[in-house]
Amino acid sequence: MKVITLLGSAKKKGNTGTVLGWIEEELSVMGHEVERIPLARKNIRGCLGCGKCKDFPDEIGCVQKDDAPEIFEKMIQAQLTLFASPVYFWGFSAHMKAIIDRGYGLVCNYHKPDHISLLEGQHQALLVTGADAYENNAEPLFTAFDRITEFYKAKKTGDLYITGTTPDQMSSDIREKAISFARQIAK
Repeated sequence: MKVITLLGSAKKKGNTGTVLGWIEEELSVMGHEVERIPLARKNIRGCLGCGKCKDFPDEIGCVQKDDAPEIFEKMIQAQLTLFASPVYFWGFSAHMKAIIDRGYGLVCNYHKPDHISLLEGQHQALLVTGADAYENNAEPLFTAFDRITEFYKAKKTGDLYITGTTPDQMSSDIREKAISFARQIAK
């Protein structure tokens, strides 16, 4: 299976990157082809809300010339996309939010009988890391992600929330959760 992981953290070796690395490693051991896209290293501008993308319902039709179309093409070709983000002010990181917003162009006729999506049927999963408890902190990301997968007509295969302060303080229990999560989302 082709797996795309979207790293929404600016820190390649921070909490999100560390846990994501364990998940990617397990997916690779399981025989899956895994490609990480570090969103902070990409040129992804915010959605203009112009609606020009709706002129091309069967293709990536955004008028902006940046890295988003290439990322979307990789997502379309994958069977699983794993979104990985730290909690930033009760939401996704700016890097992740930009690609999610631009994903507006992958869907036409939402909430209508002829709703179509270039990601229809794809498996999607969510990894979130944060320093605080889930309640009053991370839950908006999980609610948003459920709505995003519905918008994309995708299949949510799992989500995982990890709390911790620094990668070197993460316990073996967290690594085991990551490995178990990889197995869950790759079924």
